[in-house]
Amino acid sequence: MQRMTRRNILHAGATLAAAAPFQGAWAAEEAAKPKSRLILLGTAGGPTPKPNRAAPAQVIVVNNTSYVIDCGNGVARQIILAKLKLASIRAVFLTHQHSDHNADYGNLLLLAWATDLARRVDTYGPPPLAEMTRQFLALNDYDIRTRMADEGRPALKDLIIPHEITADGMVMQDDNVKVTAALVEHPPVEPAFAYRFDCPDRSIVISGDTRPSQNLVKLAQGADILVHEVMHLPSLDQLIATEPNAKTLREHLLASHTTTEQVGRIATEAGVKTLVLSHFVPGGYPFLKDEVWFDAVRPHFSGNLVVGHDLLEL
Repeated sequence: MQRMTRRNILHAGATLAAAAPFQGAWAAEEAAKPKSRLILLGTAGGPTPKPNRAAPAQVIVVNNTSYVIDCGNGVARQIILAKLKLASIRAVFLTHQHSDHNADYGNLLLLAWATDLARRVDTYGPPPLAEMTRQFLALNDYDIRTRMADEGRPALKDLIIPHEITADGMVMQDDNVKVTAALVEHPPVEPAFAYRFDCPDRSIVISGDTRPSQNLVKLAQGADILVHEVMHLPSLDQLIATEPNAKTLREHLLASHTTTEQVGRIATEAGVKTLVLSHFVPGGYPFLKDEVWFDAVRPHFSGNLVVGHDLLEL
């Protein structure tokens, strides 16, 4: 062990002083990076409208540019409630073609265009995204043509550019984000995807709907935030008790979603820093307090754990 002398102390001080400019430059560079915002627009699971949670959707904002993930019913209003401009939408991503995730895909873009959107929006998701886009525009052709003539708006069809994805890999990259997709398992819907957003300051993964998936674990390795769907198994029978197809529905839920225990283990295996619970099943009835969700996941994940709510920003 080196004996501390006046010379050693002076040498150490000189070394620290020499390093200070570099540390200061690094800190300034970090501070100059654009800060990303993640807002949970809707946290319910399933297509049935809920009184206490909006339908599934998230938005990531970087440099005042919005990237929307999933378009459940009412997503345009949720964006307004989040105090974001619809004109800020740069891209839309669908995780899979289930109605609680795509019901307002076209409506979001139509309502944004009727408000203040006047620039190109690229949309990404599984087939039949291109045909969905074409048919939505045809369905609303009368309104679109009327507003173009009466209000001087540009042609909406020229602003929406759909991109169908069918496999793992990088989906898009611009100055704000790099987006990577990974196939997940949500039978019988195929393909279904999770997305990873690598922003200038952190990485955010959105699971979409999935049962436990090693492909998702790989995608989420070391991520700062993982937003993952969650199902409370003890409440399942109460949730479906009044459904005439209870047996079939129960089999579907167990085969295609992730329980509280499983989601904790997934986040632990992926080594994520923060796990955000969303797409709650049940998401309305029976109503479960935050503590129930938290306590069910905590034994399986020791990192930062967040029970999601509509319009929560992280």
